Amino acid sequence: MHPLETSRSGRHFLQIPGPTNVPDRVLRAIDQPTIDHRGPMFGQLGLAVLAALKPVFQTEAPVIIFPSSGTGAWEAALVNTLSPGDRVLMVETGHFASLWRKLAGRLGLEVDCLAGDWRRPVDAAAIGARLALDAQHAIKAVCVVHNETSTGVTSDIAAVRAAIDRAGHPALLMVDTISSLGSVDYRHDEWGVDVTVAGSQKGLMLPPGLAFNAVGPRALAAADSARLPRSYWDWREMLAANARGYFPYTPSTNLLYGLHEALAMLQAEGLPQVFARHQRHAQATRLAVQAWGLELLSLDPAAHSPALTAVLMPAGHGADAFRKVVLDRFDMSLGQGLGQLSDRIFRIGHLGHFNDLTLCGTLAGVEMGLAAAGVPHRPGGLQAAMEFLAKAP
Repeated sequence: MHPLETSRSGRHFLQIPGPTNVPDRVLRAIDQPTIDHRGPMFGQLGLAVLAALKPVFQTEAPVIIFPSSGTGAWEAALVNTLSPGDRVLMVETGHFASLWRKLAGRLGLEVDCLAGDWRRPVDAAAIGARLALDAQHAIKAVCVVHNETSTGVTSDIAAVRAAIDRAGHPALLMVDTISSLGSVDYRHDEWGVDVTVAGSQKGLMLPPGLAFNAVGPRALAAADSARLPRSYWDWREMLAANARGYFPYTPSTNLLYGLHEALAMLQAEGLPQVFARHQRHAQATRLAVQAWGLELLSLDPAAHSPALTAVLMPAGHGADAFRKVVLDRFDMSLGQGLGQLSDRIFRIGHLGHFNDLTLCGTLAGVEMGLAAAGVPHRPGGLQAAMEFLAKAP
């Protein structure tokens, strides 16, 4: 038996908040012969995916594709716009915001950090107040996470933009949408975002391996004077080659096949319908958690994530032991707690290629796992979700 094979029947439930389940249509698209990445067929593919990406970001700005994880897109956003010693303002809403902050420090940037408790969204007023104190405009960029994957909290990016504008500050606005793009309503142009960071393995329904920067005009202008070292991540070389559908180095051709198919699926469903579907499944999940008598990590109802739900374990019960029972008994993976939330929460991913029955199977696995692991709870979470889904159009 291959070391990754098991004797289990049925399909493994991958219900972490990313990588998400890859649709069969996308898997079949990826499973095609690789073509010459400098030939005419590839140029057509490149132009098609670059054009189809823009509506997902809700932008007319160029979108750049890197063969990397989302971490690469973080780095690309910073090194293309900033210089050594520049000051950036970052908001620590969770584990991934913290990692982006650490990356900025390693690049030689000076980081001002607004601390958070990991249970609430970005405080736009605090950003505005901090920028109002910066009369010399030493802060060159504000970096925030739209949907914090480690906490299940979504922040109001339009409010952040408004706070920056009220302060009359010229700082660039950079936003991480790695777990929200294609799942949660996001508007690069309307919200005045300068650089949007994204990845392939969540709402875009692909395997890991592609990362994105949507680049507004102010960020493009900043790239002309930025002095942080950049080679692999250089927007200028990418954009020059992208004009004809090509890349300055070997691209992830087969993942681009999959991206082409995934974008067609999102277009066919329609982004408003995609966002409504995610909101509906998130509401059903929260009703289940409430019925179980468990506590959501997210404290602000307006900030509950449409893409995932983070659930606190009762005192005296570890999340990792519970997750192990669910995996061993029911062949389902739930997201672990990260950073300061390690062993304190489990995360239910309900994003990407997902429907009502998938959610019901997921919640059934959680409810059976709570009982099997001896975690104090009330039964009926699955039933509450099912009643909501049956009534909701």
